[in-house]
Amino acid sequence: QVQLVESGGGLVQAGGSLRLSCARSGRISSINVMGWYRQAPGKQRELVARIFSGGSTIYTDSVKGRFTISRDNAKNTVYLEMNSLKPEDTAVYFCYCGTAFANEYWGQGTRVTVSS
Repeated sequence: QVQLVESGGGLVQAGGSLRLSCARSGRISSINVMGWYRQAPGKQRELVARIFSGGSTIYTDSVKGRFTISRDNAKNTVYLEMNSLKPEDTAVYFCYCGTAFANEYWGQGTRVTVSS
């Protein structure tokens, strides 16, 4: 059974940093992309960052220069380093995995709260 388990969320003051981790278990064939999405209260889920199988990355404009997505293939883990956090970054952050066969997997989410 495939599982994506996020960790690292919490409460932090504006300007602070957090590192989210997403540990993958179970066998997934032909992973094409892994990423992070977030959903703030009353808002739709939105893309934060993606890292593709070849190593390229994309970020939503609001986090460029502050967040960094990376992966450790040996540990089956994807990270999201978040610096210079702002109150508007407050959300539940979800890990995502997409395959070349159009299968999608989601984690349960980890809450990030940034106080002003």
